[in-house]
Amino acid sequence: MGTNHASGADRRRRTLARAKTAKRDEFYTQITDIERELRHYPRHFRGTTVLCNCDDPAESNFFKYFALNFQQLGLKKLIAVHYHPDHPTYKIEITEGIDIDGNGIIGLGDETRTPLRGNGDFRNPESITLLEEADIVVTNPPFSLFREYIAQLTQHKKKFLVMGNMNAITYKEVFPHIANGDLWWGASLSGSNDVWFDVPDHYEDPRSQSHIRITAGGRKQHKLRQVVWYTNLGFEKRHERLELWKKYDPAEYPKYDNFDAIEVKKVAEIPEDYYGAMGVPITFFAKHAPEQFTIIGTSDNGFHPPELSIGDG
Repeated sequence: MGTNHASGADRRRRTLARAKTAKRDEFYTQITDIERELRHYPRHFRGTTVLCNCDDPAESNFFKYFALNFQQLGLKKLIAVHYHPDHPTYKIEITEGIDIDGNGIIGLGDETRTPLRGNGDFRNPESITLLEEADIVVTNPPFSLFREYIAQLTQHKKKFLVMGNMNAITYKEVFPHIANGDLWWGASLSGSNDVWFDVPDHYEDPRSQSHIRITAGGRKQHKLRQVVWYTNLGFEKRHERLELWKKYDPAEYPKYDNFDAIEVKKVAEIPEDYYGAMGVPITFFAKHAPEQFTIIGTSDNGFHPPELSIGDG
């Protein structure tokens, strides 16, 4: 009996932990932030099936954006998966554009909604089946599971555009793809941006109420810092070369003790006439043009600045 009781208690603790994590990850991206980023990629979506997972179609502006721009983008199909930590949920599939009423409500018939056996978690077999069907994945995944999420996308060789913390670039599941040129930051967020997300009314920030606000329309919002887009979709801005103006001076650019590279404290101060390895701030990736710079690795000094060299392109 003792063993069974402990097992039941463990299950309850795990369920509670999942629920707490789900609440912390329950952030809904504003339509303006989605539109600002998606305008850089229209050519990628024609004739594709788009998946918005880790989501709630009833609340999701990702789903709303693609549903309202279905014909304009030339989509083949849109799939959205509702997630709930403890209950079976549903998926929505549409193959044509739909209308929205004056209250911002998307009109969907019952025929678009199909029950799922599971809770919609992106790791569930039925969710993976939907992933395999999709051409492009666009969503705001749970930041607490970002390592697993990116690993799954890359394992299945999917095109994607997702949001995440800028420091996730140092994860072993992420950085090799950055270094290989298979993954990069998106176009509209630099990593220093504060991004406001819609949150449920019950949400409370355990750190500071300064990260909470109520909009004029009565929506509750939470601020997250250092948010960027991660993608493997190409866009023109990515190939704009960084304009360099400073000259190299050994007195201004000391070398690391543990690596043959100079330290550059600000992206704006990358010297135009130095062609060796450099350690730069992580915000450099908002300006990285692959034709101009080559990423060669990360350091082991605790700060983890990316080390790069200026390319010949």
